[in-house]
Amino acid sequence: MSKQLFKSTAIVSSMTMVSRIMGFVRDMLFANIFGVNVATDAFFVAFRIPNFLRRLFMEGAFAQAFVPTLTDYNEKGSREALQLFIDRTAGTLTVLLMLISLAGVIAAPLLIMLFAPGFLWEGGQYELAVQMLRITFPYLFFVTLVAFAGAILNARGKFAIPALTPVFLNICMIGAAIWVSPLMAQPIMALAWGVFGAGMVQLLFQIPALLRLGLLPRPRWGYQDPAVRRILKQMLPAIFGVSVVQVNLLFGTLVASFLTSGSVSWLYYSDRLVEFPLGILGVALATVILPRLSENHAAEDAMAFSKALDWGLKLVLLIGLPATLGLTLLAEPLLSTLFQYNEFGSEDVQMAGKSLMAYALGLLAFMLIKILVPGFTSRQDTQTPMRFGMHSIVANILLSLVLAFPFAHAGIALATTLSAYLNALLLLLRLLKTRVYRPSEQWLLYILRIVAANAIMSAFLYYFVDVTLWLDWSASQRGLHLGMTIGLAILIYSSALVLLGIRPRHIGLQKSVTT
Repeated sequence: MSKQLFKSTAIVSSMTMVSRIMGFVRDMLFANIFGVNVATDAFFVAFRIPNFLRRLFMEGAFAQAFVPTLTDYNEKGSREALQLFIDRTAGTLTVLLMLISLAGVIAAPLLIMLFAPGFLWEGGQYELAVQMLRITFPYLFFVTLVAFAGAILNARGKFAIPALTPVFLNICMIGAAIWVSPLMAQPIMALAWGVFGAGMVQLLFQIPALLRLGLLPRPRWGYQDPAVRRILKQMLPAIFGVSVVQVNLLFGTLVASFLTSGSVSWLYYSDRLVEFPLGILGVALATVILPRLSENHAAEDAMAFSKALDWGLKLVLLIGLPATLGLTLLAEPLLSTLFQYNEFGSEDVQMAGKSLMAYALGLLAFMLIKILVPGFTSRQDTQTPMRFGMHSIVANILLSLVLAFPFAHAGIALATTLSAYLNALLLLLRLLKTRVYRPSEQWLLYILRIVAANAIMSAFLYYFVDVTLWLDWSASQRGLHLGMTIGLAILIYSSALVLLGIRPRHIGLQKSVTT
């Protein structure tokens, strides 16, 4: 089992890495062409709202509600019943999404006022954000159908195409920045059109894979279907369960709109760097483990269910902890290397570095949430994660308001981190209390070895990396030194793991290899 999970995770991770690298190229281009100013703040708000919804649906709520029901049909139903369920879900979603998208376009002024009220004092910035949101909001229509198609493919063990699909968002936005923006009176508007076009391209990209499976939806209205209604009913609590971090990030944007100009952009670039390891491991693991947990639950195999969770948590600790520490200790070197060109200056690096360190400290918690929530939703329990997610949201609101004043935008990031750890802890304790998750033996020794290896790696980064030098180096010097530093850190961490006795069997791979 673990070997197959690892293989599927590697496929999703590699495809996601392609998309995330393209995302960095995109953001480097944005920093180079547009810099950090009132217009970029307006775009990032107009982009964050539909992108927030993308994360909710592609990486969160829809999959958590849809995949367990789809798995039941795969395991227990006929082919005809499966196709009818898919057709009715597709038709119902399409109609509802058209109505929601139309409402979002009409209500764009209200949405900007709600999510970035500080823009009202800037006049032109508010109007610009409204114009761009009216272009970007229909992205929701396309991306939800993309999530629907991707969930069908994932449930049938086809992970590569859905994981690669987001790369087209980056390609479209890069094309818009390079070729369309010079032609427009307000260049930043080109990026909004790039987002709109990306939605259509991503949906078209999924169709051939569905055709090969023979499961291309033939949309029909099916709101009266009990299974369809159950999915729609479960989506709202699933949003507050699996996607609570995204809800907190969006609230952070709201608070940041009242702070110094550039705060929204600094938080955006910080979040982008945290999203890289989170997407490669956290989202990939969640994508792969949800269908497996759903299958185990449908088969009433509690032991296999617990082992799958155990495998995911061990892998998160193994890779997530060094990623958390590395991102925290290399915050400014990473920002300087990737974004310090032309309009993005050294002051922007230092300001974004503060929020990146605060966000990076929460990376481990963000990853844990991605693994723990499927432990509930795969059993069609969306209420418990929603309840804990609401606790996290309330904590984030209070902490953001308290910490934003002494620490500015970095306080907002720190609030997101602290509330994420609260959420992860509540989820883990409930799984342990109900004995849905029963940890394997020798967890304590495993944790001590991982912590020791991370301490050795962190000592190297702390004592041998002078972050102040990066701001004065050329682009080639920054890139060379960053590559060498990361390479050495990985080598030191890997060597420490081996010397401390960590082996493949400790994350459940040995048995799978030999059977």
